[in-house]
Amino acid sequence: MDIRDIHTPVLLERCAELLGPALQMPGSVFVDGTLGMGGHSEAFLERFPNARLIGLDRDTDALRIAGERLARFGDRVTLVHTVYDGIAEAVAAAGVDKVDGILFDLGVSSLQLDEASRGFAYAQDAPLDMRMDQTAGITAAEVLATYGEGDLRRIFERYGEEKLAGRYARAIIAARAVAPLERSGQLVDVLQAATPAAVLRERHPAKRVFQALRIEVNAELSVLERTIPAALSVLGVGGRIVVLSYQSLEDRLVKRVFADASTSTAPRGLPVELPEHAPKFRLLVRGAELAGDEERAANPRATPVRLRAAERIQEDA
Repeated sequence: MDIRDIHTPVLLERCAELLGPALQMPGSVFVDGTLGMGGHSEAFLERFPNARLIGLDRDTDALRIAGERLARFGDRVTLVHTVYDGIAEAVAAAGVDKVDGILFDLGVSSLQLDEASRGFAYAQDAPLDMRMDQTAGITAAEVLATYGEGDLRRIFERYGEEKLAGRYARAIIAARAVAPLERSGQLVDVLQAATPAAVLRERHPAKRVFQALRIEVNAELSVLERTIPAALSVLGVGGRIVVLSYQSLEDRLVKRVFADASTSTAPRGLPVELPEHAPKFRLLVRGAELAGDEERAANPRATPVRLRAAERIQEDA
């Protein structure tokens, strides 16, 4: 089956519309910080023939698949195995000073969700791995085996916004005393047994816990907190950045950094705003844009997306 039949890039047309003005010029460079299977990047390389890509991903499987997909673009494509907070280093290593466009499509990729052996999906029984880069780091099974009750509760509350975090943490501690929790099916069974019947009728008990484990295993929020400022620092004047978030913790972080970058730092009461206090960026969309009904129907993974975008209007002082 053609990869294009199983992977539909989220908000592709809107992303192309927002990044397009920055990618029209000869010699333009854009960074796809979450390359995945290369759907967004392929479309941009086709539509903007003057643009060159620096594609980043921590997942070696994604880099291999995207590399095959984008091979026809030859030396217009540079792929880098790195976590996206390494964007500045990747850009410098590619011999580029400033870039013209940046895209981050956050969260777990279609490839990771669809490959059962990775353990991301609670609907499929698989080893509890959840690492986006399977060459490094701690697995979800190791988190469940080694974290204390307080730490499990903390990550379920913070990263999953789970109201039953304490109950689930206690249930996991009790279950692992009997046998290690090494597969997603085992964890789902523990969570279901610990969930009141009324809650079970409302939602699947594993959704938020699996999200929290994935964020913890991949240090997603701490990485993202470093990534967005680093990305803004390599964006040239007139350059644009688009970020697609899929849960509220990510979106709030992006919103805060964008708001700070697009707000004057002048003290109150100053009669004239000095250039050094002027905002360096302007927001390209009001608030966070959602996918339309038609796109959500055609591509269910677009349902939770929140899009934010900004443009650099002035160099840093």
